[in-house]
Amino acid sequence: MATTSKNMNVFYRQKKKSTTSTGKKSTKSPSPKHAATFGSDITQPPALVSHGGSLDLKDDFDEQEQVLRQFDMNMAYGPCVGITRLDRWERAQRMGLNPPKEIESLLKGGKVKLESLFDGRV
Repeated sequence: MATTSKNMNVFYRQKKKSTTSTGKKSTKSPSPKHAATFGSDITQPPALVSHGGSLDLKDDFDEQEQVLRQFDMNMAYGPCVGITRLDRWERAQRMGLNPPKEIESLLKGGKVKLESLFDGRV
């Protein structure tokens, strides 16, 4: 039994207690909390400031693209990676998943992107 406890001491190394302190203090100044929040007095990063000087928090897509992105995110109609939105809609229709007819009319209208939200990102 003594050999087992000896092996355990080697396996689980004990930490040595240190009684001396180095006495060094941190030279870093603390960063301000919530420096880049909306409404802050601190200057916003350039990525959020539009040409007019106001915050640019609006995305660059319209309501139709928003609806199509919701379709991309809905996993009820199967995976959307490696397939166009129209092909995914048609596949869901063939499988009896009843995808929204609005999506089909948007995709066949030709004024929207046929690639899914995740195309080229995954």
